Amino acid sequence: MIRQNYRLFKNMDRLLIRKVVLEDEETIYGMICRLESAVLDRIGFDMAFRRNLVSDHINYFIAEFNGGPVGMISCHIQPLLHHAALVSEIQEMYVEPEFRSRFIGRELIKHAVEFAKNQGAIQMEVTSRKTRENAHKFYEREGFEKSHVKLVRYFEKED
Repeated sequence: MIRQNYRLFKNMDRLLIRKVVLEDEETIYGMICRLESAVLDRIGFDMAFRRNLVSDHINYFIAEFNGGPVGMISCHIQPLLHHAALVSEIQEMYVEPEFRSRFIGRELIKHAVEFAKNQGAIQMEVTSRKTRENAHKFYEREGFEKSHVKLVRYFEKED
């Protein structure tokens, strides 16, 4: 595995990270379904994807290796009153299983951080399900700190 990682790292010139366009919708849908281990409502996904794609506050980036999609990341940037500044957040990040531990995730984070800094954000946040312990370790290796607790209220449970 280390030899494969080294080989991929040496060939990072074959890795392209670019802004997602409408034509990437099917690819991103598949990645998000695999991220969530579920078949998501397609109408709802398409509505959210298309709305977010034209938002000034939301940016999606896709990683391509040798011309094929291998991962994606979202970068949401918004002004928050309690920071009195712009704050960026990763809402979704996914790397295809066969490309994990091969620096793709690190490059996606690096790209999103650089983008957010250039937009004037003062920090980047990420939330990850508590069951995704490997993801937590990855984010910590990439400089994120556990600092908050996320609480969720599910409306469908209230009916």
